[in-house]
Amino acid sequence: MSEPAGEWLPAGWQHPSIIFLPTGHHLRPIRATDTELDMDAVMGSQERLWSIYGDAWGWPPATMTAEQDRADLQRHADEMEAHESFNFALFDADETELIGCVYIDPGELPKADAEISWWVRDEYVGSELEAVLDTFVPTWIERDWPLSAPRYNEF
Repeated sequence: MSEPAGEWLPAGWQHPSIIFLPTGHHLRPIRATDTELDMDAVMGSQERLWSIYGDAWGWPPATMTAEQDRADLQRHADEMEAHESFNFALFDADETELIGCVYIDPGELPKADAEISWWVRDEYVGSELEAVLDTFVPTWIERDWPLSAPRYNEF
């Protein structure tokens, strides 16, 4: 059974607002205002992302509109504020490109207290940046998140 919404993290704990990677890139909470950059990233990698998340989330649909994406991003932002789940977008230093996302969701206890996954745009698959992210995320979670048994869905 999963934890009730908002109760899987300690009361008073605050999620980070920006996380810097050693590459000069950074993660920050996704916002509805990121729609244009998010659409480029998601729809440019739609087929691969569907192969990863389609069965579980029904995402991303092949015909996703900007309005649908904006509503989805606002839902993510609202869930983050309520500490129900987290979506951090990976950006270049100037935030001119959304490169991927990291998801942190409640897990099914007792197996895992969080489900964590991430992706990068198709053109970054196999790149040094993807390798850095693959190493960085588990280290960041262990260092900064109050989780005892996270499960990583590395794709």
